[in-house]
Amino acid sequence: MTTWIIAADERVASLVEAAHTIGGEAVAVTVGAVAVTGVDKVVQIEAGEGVPAEALAPQVVAAVPAAAGDVVLAANRPAERVLAAAVAASLNAPILNGLVSLQAQSAELAVYGGIGLESVAFAGPVVAILDGGLACEGEAVAAETITGQGFTARVVATEGSDVAEVNLAAAKRIVAAGRGFKAEEDLELARGLCSALGAELACSRPLAEGTNWLARDRYVGVSGQNVSPDVYLAVGISGQVQHTAGMNNSKVVIAINDDEKAPIFQFADYGVVGDLYTVLPALTAELG
Repeated sequence: MTTWIIAADERVASLVEAAHTIGGEAVAVTVGAVAVTGVDKVVQIEAGEGVPAEALAPQVVAAVPAAAGDVVLAANRPAERVLAAAVAASLNAPILNGLVSLQAQSAELAVYGGIGLESVAFAGPVVAILDGGLACEGEAVAAETITGQGFTARVVATEGSDVAEVNLAAAKRIVAAGRGFKAEEDLELARGLCSALGAELACSRPLAEGTNWLARDRYVGVSGQNVSPDVYLAVGISGQVQHTAGMNNSKVVIAINDDEKAPIFQFADYGVVGDLYTVLPALTAELG
C-alpha cells in the first residue's frame, strides 16, 4: 500500500501526518523544488520558469500510478485540486472531500457543511482533498527529478494583493467577529483580544461577503473555512448553522453575545451574555 502526496507548495505537514496515519509507503510527488520531510520518497517534476503547476498535470498523472488500496492526498488549494482531479480521472478514482476518517476501502465524510456524516466504500484507489497545514519541519528528503512535456501554458502577468493571507485551519486559537460589530473600525477591539490571546482573527460570512470588512479567507462557515482550534471565541455571532458548521470541531467554544437566546450558546462551553463593547476591553485588559 502506498500513500501518494501531490504537492505544489511546501505547506503539506498535515498531509504527511495523514500519510503516517494511513500507513504504508509515503511518496510525495512535487511540482517544482518543493521541500517535503517525513516521507519515504520524493519525486520532483521540474517546472520551467513561468509555467503554472496545473500545466504539468500530465507529468503528475504519470508519476502517480496508484493501485487498489492506495490513497492519493492533495491539499485543498487551487493548483493541487486541479492536479488531484487529473489523477482521479486517469485512475477512474473517486474524490473525497470533507474527509473525517479513512480506512482500507472505506471512509467517513462530513456532508451538508459538516452537520452530517456519510460512509462510503470503494474498491480501487481513492483521491482525498485535505487541508495542507503548515510547511514541513526537518531535513527535506532528497528528490528524484523527472521531466516531461506538459500543457502549453505560461503565466504572463500577476496581480498582487496587500491583504495578508491567513491559515485559519492551522490556528490554535481563533477570535471570530460577527454582525454584532457596528462599524469596521470597531474590529480593533477583536484585534486587541487576538493580540492578548495569541489568536487569529476570523469572521462570519456577512463581514467577509457583505460589508467586506475582512478578507474572504477569514470567513468561517459552510462555504468558507472549516476550523478546529483549541479555543474558538465567537463575538457578536448569532450562531446560525451556516456558521457553526465550520467551527463545530473546535475543542473549546466561548460565546459573547448580548442576546441570551442566540443559537451560538447551544454550541458554547462557556458563554457571556453582554455587550461586546464592554466585555472585550475588560477581557483584553485581564489577559494583558
